[in-house]
Amino acid sequence: MRIVVINPNTTASMTAVIDSAARTVARPDAEIVSVTSTMGPASIESHYDEALAVPGVLAAIADHPGADGYLLACFGDPGLDAAREVAKAPVLGIAEAAMHLAAPLGRGFSIVTTAGRTIGRAADLVGHYGFTRSCRGIHACEIPVLELETDPEALAVITKMCAEALTTDGSDAVVLGCAGMAEFAAGIGDDVGAPVIDGIAAGVGMLTAMAAMGLRTGTRTGEFAPPPAKPYAGLLAPFAQ
Repeated sequence: MRIVVINPNTTASMTAVIDSAARTVARPDAEIVSVTSTMGPASIESHYDEALAVPGVLAAIADHPGADGYLLACFGDPGLDAAREVAKAPVLGIAEAAMHLAAPLGRGFSIVTTAGRTIGRAADLVGHYGFTRSCRGIHACEIPVLELETDPEALAVITKMCAEALTTDGSDAVVLGCAGMAEFAAGIGDDVGAPVIDGIAAGVGMLTAMAAMGLRTGTRTGEFAPPPAKPYAGLLAPFAQ
């Protein structure tokens, strides 16, 4: 089976982190193809960034047909519904996958993310995915996404925030709210003594299980059917179906 993992931003070094996390949990029979978006922002930290990342996500799916699953490696799950309309295999977002794996591990989980301005988006996704009862709090470290790779204090700050979230929220697990945090998950879990879920690993695990079961996204005649054919103008002209 082939799983395509899409980094919706254009920073290749972050794709390398994402690829490593994906391969750590991949089944022996799973081929992991990690892709960096060819258009859009260097990192995704606002609604504006997220909106302009979506064309790159859709282009990446079009450029990698025939996969058994696609994973959107950004915690805002940008363009997820649109991706499901154009992909012929299941598409998951890492926020969606991480919450699904965190919920059964106890009474509730906390989310630890990067910037405070993204908390609202994370809260929206919690409600959209049906985890309002399970999510006990969302916390920001105020570390810019691209500084996760360069800030020598990043791991210590995130670990401290995870420990505080577990205590403050009375939660049993932590979801890391950024793909760039993936490499820290196992170490933080050991330090705080609780499950710490990285959405990359969660998503790859779910997609490989779905592929093994032969599952596909909904009906091809309903909401997630291919979008109606029509002309698109300007820079988006190539995206016409």
